[in-house]
Amino acid sequence: MKICLYGRGGKVGQVLAPALESAGHELVELDDADASIDFTAPDVVVDNVLRALDAGVPCVVGTSGADLASADARGRERGLPVFFAPNFAIGAVLMMRLAVEAAAYLPRAEIIELHNEAKKDAPSGTARATAELLPGDVPIHSVRLPGLVAHQEVLLGGDGQLLTIRHDTFSREAYVPGVLLALERLHSLPPGLTVGLDALL
Repeated sequence: MKICLYGRGGKVGQVLAPALESAGHELVELDDADASIDFTAPDVVVDNVLRALDAGVPCVVGTSGADLASADARGRERGLPVFFAPNFAIGAVLMMRLAVEAAAYLPRAEIIELHNEAKKDAPSGTARATAELLPGDVPIHSVRLPGLVAHQEVLLGGDGQLLTIRHDTFSREAYVPGVLLALERLHSLPPGLTVGLDALL
């Protein structure tokens, strides 16, 4: 597949570009693309996605912290899918699934998410998505420090016990299988926005 990769020079993009080529995809400009992938920043992602949709190119988005409502509307208008995942690590999706299952028995929860200090949005998209799946108003604690990549703990408490479900991303290679899965399924998705890698598993 011919891919327009927004954010090729970024931390994720530098890992993703060679991985896409190793998987047999070709990196091209938007005019020649079959799909676009965006790992940029919250202030530019919506414009990138709208530009791609206007060019007739479906989108995979890994940039969190932006309101994708206009991308959803434009995708429906153009008959094109837009897939967004707050986290492309399959282990992170499993962490969220397990937290939902555990919350049926331990309904008091808090989330701690830890990322590199360069991450612009806080709380992270993964933490917000996890909190939305759990009952009640779940507090989120954000940590931004050098040396971190992406880490999240869901703490579920009950009388006399604590269950901790934790996912750690030590390198951005963890996102590659999820991105490849999203590309594989992209053209089968309905027009407009589909959210979460869980929808593809």
